[in-house]
Amino acid sequence: MKILVTGGTGFLGTALVATLAEHGHHVVVLSRGGASGSRSASSSVTMVPWSPDGSVGVWTKEMDEADAIVNLAGAGIADRRWTAARKREILRSRIDSTRSLVSALRAATTRPRVFISGSAIGYYGTSDVATFDESSSAGRDFLADVCVQWEAAAREAAHPACRVILLRTGIVLGPHGGALAKMAMPFRMFAGGPVGSGRQWMSWIHRDDWVALVEHALTDARIDGPLNAVAPGPVVNRDFCRALGSALHRPSWLPTPGFALRAVLGELADGLLLQGQRVLPSRAQVVGFGFTYDDVQSAILAAI
Repeated sequence: MKILVTGGTGFLGTALVATLAEHGHHVVVLSRGGASGSRSASSSVTMVPWSPDGSVGVWTKEMDEADAIVNLAGAGIADRRWTAARKREILRSRIDSTRSLVSALRAATTRPRVFISGSAIGYYGTSDVATFDESSSAGRDFLADVCVQWEAAAREAAHPACRVILLRTGIVLGPHGGALAKMAMPFRMFAGGPVGSGRQWMSWIHRDDWVALVEHALTDARIDGPLNAVAPGPVVNRDFCRALGSALHRPSWLPTPGFALRAVLGELADGLLLQGQRVLPSRAQVVGFGFTYDDVQSAILAAI
């Protein structure tokens, strides 16, 4: 297959691109910094520059004869405090990149058969008591609003000849970066422990399973619409921290108070750290996808 990937140089994208190339696919990575037609370390991967600003450009010729698109582009959610300007950037980067791809897709000589567009479990909002799956409605906070608008832009690509998959990703655990590297740092310094109340749900997935699920979705015609990229074993924060401390041979006794996180991070603290959601991968399980890591302890051990 010829597969176009945006966001292909990030924590998730690099792992996905490497696996797709290893499995014999021709991968075209649309990148802000790529030299036109340049090759990566793999001869199966081509880097092509693009400007994800809502418009189309010379890069759109790569859409011809493409079998699939995986859109992972967007400004980092947890990179910095959510100022008004940063929140606009988080939203705009996702909407504009998706609109560029949809415009190019519509103009393609041959329409790709599947468009996997990134989203997040933030779509569901937060709750200490509710359980969410793909049939659940959207929440009403900032991240939920971003996901709703992001997914609406992606749905514009819907066509009888093209499946649109809305990939709602949870906390991804993997080596050399991502959320786990940040969470592990205080534990390595013997200062780790639950965050806030410790009762907030964490819906996670190992990066290897995330990559495998994307690969599965590319070829399984039964998958269309929302798809939760989370493992079947969500845990509350205190249990996650206990598992992380055990994996690192460190104690998990020093809690981080919510007021301190709010003072440093503002709204981001509640949106990502102090509140959570219990999300289940119902669609993945219905189609028989098998998770390699279905318990958090094994996932953490494989990711550190």
